[in-house]
Amino acid sequence: MKTIKLFFISAAVLMMSATLVAQPKPWVVPANFKTMKNPVAKDDASNKAGKTLYDKNCASCHGKTGLGDGVKARALKTFPGDFSKAEYQDQTDGEHFYKTKTGRSEMPKYEGKMSDADIWNMVNYMRTFKK
Repeated sequence: MKTIKLFFISAAVLMMSATLVAQPKPWVVPANFKTMKNPVAKDDASNKAGKTLYDKNCASCHGKTGLGDGVKARALKTFPGDFSKAEYQDQTDGEHFYKTKTGRSEMPKYEGKMSDADIWNMVNYMRTFKK
């Protein structure tokens, strides 16, 4: 009986530990980016350009509709996030620009890989995932 009880306690501790390890730390964004204004108009042309870039660079992890369910998401150590939720949508455009440009951990940085205008177009497109 003690062995079974010890087994279940050990299993519970192991599951809780795995859950804690997989939780991402808060992503601190510098104040100057939080207040940065998006210079690209939020229109159909921007959304079209943003969708093309998003599909090429982001959808494999973040999913076609931004739910964090892309084909590569299962191989990641942390959940890539759900862009339709308030947690994402309540952040400023500047915060999204910063995170996309600089990356961290498993999120690649796009600085030097695409122009600032392209990143802003993706930010505009990702806003369309709001529910």
